[in-house]
Amino acid sequence: MSTLTAVLYGALVVYLGGWFLGQWTGNFSLLLFLLSAVTLCYWLAERFHFRPARQAAAAELERQDAARREDLARQGIAKVDGDVGAAKEKILEQPWWLDWTAGLFPVIVVIFLLRSFMFEPFKIPSGSMIPTLLVGDLILVNKYHYGIRLPVINKKIIANHDPERGDVVVFRYPIDPRVDYIKRVVGVPGDEIRYVNQKLYVNGQPAPVTPLGDFYNEDRLRYSPMFSEKLGAVEHRILVDPNRPAFYGPEPKSFPMHENCQYSAEGVTCKVPPGHYFMMGDNRDDSQDSRFWGFVPDENIVGKAFFVWMNLGDLGRIGSFH
Repeated sequence: MSTLTAVLYGALVVYLGGWFLGQWTGNFSLLLFLLSAVTLCYWLAERFHFRPARQAAAAELERQDAARREDLARQGIAKVDGDVGAAKEKILEQPWWLDWTAGLFPVIVVIFLLRSFMFEPFKIPSGSMIPTLLVGDLILVNKYHYGIRLPVINKKIIANHDPERGDVVVFRYPIDPRVDYIKRVVGVPGDEIRYVNQKLYVNGQPAPVTPLGDFYNEDRLRYSPMFSEKLGAVEHRILVDPNRPAFYGPEPKSFPMHENCQYSAEGVTCKVPPGHYFMMGDNRDDSQDSRFWGFVPDENIVGKAFFVWMNLGDLGRIGSFH
């Protein structure tokens, strides 16, 4: 068993090393599930086989020692050297391969359950949500706000709230579901979303905006005009770069139900299909979002982002956000 455990740990190191070096995309939910399953097997084996076997061996050692002492006593020898206490402790001691598997099971399974059904931490990797979220922000995502989903396969089994306009949502990137994205919901099923000449329209009505002056973008080392925008009941800040064309970047990729969108030199107009959402970054001119790769299906939703719990470069960032 020690050899098998060493092989399993070796495979884990190779997997994590390749993930860290970018050789492949890791799946942390799947990894936690597999670790929970493997350590559960070790925990059950320890609980019902290995520990009882060690206890039986220790009891046998005590029985043999008691029998030896009794036999010597019958021969008139009252004082007997030797103490089996140390040997008994050695027998009962848990070997390393059980300590590092069965011993970790309770911790791993608690983390797996909390992360799968309650809250999950994420790190903001890009500037697409500036000024709401900055690169390096460590955020918490509420996993149950939109319903209870089975881990790994992300299958919803209990419905709760539906995503609403203005929510900041983590979801699986439709082009590559192994990758998590974070954007703001601007369109729900049935909405007509227009983004033309750097202005957002929802069902024909412009989203109310108020100028807030300039925002210094540390990523770009320049100032950008900042506005307060209101989507539904949510008021948040956005950046718009007047020096960027209304529609920029590569040609939109072909995506499911792309016929629901019409593109022009001024921007894009999309009709959000049932069971899907239209997402945009708050850094409007520096965000790859639904304008480029299409709608986000409900089954890709991971949870609602709501709190910055750490930013190592700026502790003042800690707190809730809209």
